[in-house]
Amino acid sequence: MVEEDVVPNPAVTLRALESVRGWGPPPAVVALSDWAAWRWAGPASAFLKSGSPARVVSTLPRPTSPGASQRPASASSEEWASVLSGGAVVVRMAPASDPFSLVLSTADLLPASTGSEGPAGVLVLVPEHGDATRLAARISRSGRRVALMPGDWPAARAGGCVVVGTRAAAFAPLPRLAGALVLDAHEEAYYEQRAPTWCAWEVVAERANRDGAPCALVSPCPTLDLLHSRRLVKPSRPAEREGWPPIEIVDRREDDPRTGLFSERLVSLLRWAAAEPGRRVLCVLNRTGRVRLLACGSCREIARCETCSGALELIEEDGSQRLRCRRCGDERPVVCARCGGTRMRSLRVGVSRAREELEALAGVAVAEVWGPKDAGRASDVSEWGVDQEGAEGSSKRAGPVVVVGTEAVLHRAGPSDAIAFLDFDSELLAPRMRAAEEALALLARAARLVGGAGPYSGRAVYTSGGSPDPPMRSRGKVLVQTRMPNHEVLRAALLADPGRLAESEGSIRMSLGLPPFSAMALVSGASAAAYGEELRNAAPPEVEVTGPLDGKWSVRAPGHSQLCDLLASVRRSAGRLRVEVDPVRV
Repeated sequence: MVEEDVVPNPAVTLRALESVRGWGPPPAVVALSDWAAWRWAGPASAFLKSGSPARVVSTLPRPTSPGASQRPASASSEEWASVLSGGAVVVRMAPASDPFSLVLSTADLLPASTGSEGPAGVLVLVPEHGDATRLAARISRSGRRVALMPGDWPAARAGGCVVVGTRAAAFAPLPRLAGALVLDAHEEAYYEQRAPTWCAWEVVAERANRDGAPCALVSPCPTLDLLHSRRLVKPSRPAEREGWPPIEIVDRREDDPRTGLFSERLVSLLRWAAAEPGRRVLCVLNRTGRVRLLACGSCREIARCETCSGALELIEEDGSQRLRCRRCGDERPVVCARCGGTRMRSLRVGVSRAREELEALAGVAVAEVWGPKDAGRASDVSEWGVDQEGAEGSSKRAGPVVVVGTEAVLHRAGPSDAIAFLDFDSELLAPRMRAAEEALALLARAARLVGGAGPYSGRAVYTSGGSPDPPMRSRGKVLVQTRMPNHEVLRAALLADPGRLAESEGSIRMSLGLPPFSAMALVSGASAAAYGEELRNAAPPEVEVTGPLDGKWSVRAPGHSQLCDLLASVRRSAGRLRVEVDPVRV
């Protein structure tokens, strides 16, 4: 049942309800799902599923009056009153700053009694489930009633509480919102990669707007999508500078190429860490495997497979070396197909090879992490002895001195004394529209880790009380190896001023007509050709439809109103079809 008191179609004979299985999303979430289906060109059922319980819920807990069970408003409520008014705002907070006072101020927006429109609730989103668990526990310790999604779906549906969750919690079954907060809103985790490719913080902003509730999107490095047409609230310059750690740029333009990934400054840092027990250095390299590319040491010819032209890797088994194709599996001796040379040179060292070389340089065991953020190889946070769930002020440190891995290591390794980006140019020059913003986000996450604590658990210098916490002085550093030391991303991080990057990126995208100054969609799949042609025929003059290019069609419009109306008006052909509205990785 999705609606009541409607006039039936005369041709339809209504039957009485025979039974009710359980509770579902409230009417506001049903209406929001319809809007999301239009906004991201997908079925409403995909969004209703996010707002529905995993099991049948036959009864709901009785909602308690928030004013009766919660302690008085925090001392920081008045401080944030102007921030949490006037619709959705973007709040820029330095990586080492604790947003918990803003969380409490948002929680204090819960009304003391249930209104005529039903019980209200406060919605707080974080990027990862572990973050949600820790933050929910911290809010609970402060005396507020908390529902952690998705397990506490009945409590959220009853209302009168603070709902904490990740991306799917944007459709949490609160009858209405009293306030909303999205922490680390720049994180890619808020974007659904499967079609429909919806964005959680945008759903929350729309939902708060419908309910007339304040909404704050918090980030240390707000993206252009967040900033577009929204008010920015930022700290004072001294407070923001205090919340960023020292960032050391190692200019490698004049280095001997034979030194590979490891500059003299990096080697010095590793040996410093190895000299005293308890220190830890994280090394980030977004490449997996032993070697990405091989070239002949004599003629510099890239080693490629003679069968399928795929890249070859060097393998060693039973004391002998061979070249193996990664694509088709063919093998051949270590011989250059062009000049017959037998010495190969690695052009791009991967994580596994980097671990071996780091062990030799530092003289200590080096752990390795690669793969998704929540998965790794051979090591895990718990095995390293990092106390993420411990009491506040805990300083348990054990395990390897040096950890090397892809950016997953920044999500799994916990606080560290230093973080080194071995090849940051690969982030700055990634062939993606949002590469610069993603690179600054990596530096922001690293800045938080060398600060010694996280914003969700309240560990280390953070407090769990209601008073505003002072900015935390970072105790570690971030080291960046690059051949582009003057890049705007690095300048923004060095000066603790993310606005510098937003200005430069904004001018470039505006001149090129790229999002957020336009709306974009990509269409692919077996039936993309027919759908793309129909879009082209139906498109108004202001909407541009191009393609196919590599099997994909591109649709660009001045705004989402024109884009989404066009996508909804054209009938889809039978067959597999993927429509990506606002694609993140383009």
